[in-house]
Amino acid sequence: MQNEELVKVVIAALEDLKGQDITTIDVREKTSITDYMVIASGTSSRHVKALAENVLEKIKEHGVRPLGHEGLDGGEWALLDLGDVVVHVMQVPTRQFYDLERLWRGAEQSRAQHQE
Repeated sequence: MQNEELVKVVIAALEDLKGQDITTIDVREKTSITDYMVIASGTSSRHVKALAENVLEKIKEHGVRPLGHEGLDGGEWALLDLGDVVVHVMQVPTRQFYDLERLWRGAEQSRAQHQE
């Protein structure tokens, strides 16, 4: 699966469960660690966990296995390492504190457009 297709699957999985403020950052020109970061907010620890688990379920349906994941138990911040796509799902205060979008300023960023 191409990276851009994987990003679309991730965004759709986040939107399925009402993930908020979904942002994609293209970091190909900034780091060799990954190509894309997808960041989304959840409203509670339960919501963050559900969003992350839904992403894992949907990518597995497409034959993609994660390289790793962290934070599913805590629910403040979940990180899913999908190789060339890294997914961060955070509660709003945590996202504001770490401000990954500012950290990656200069990289191309786009917000998901909700399709209803």
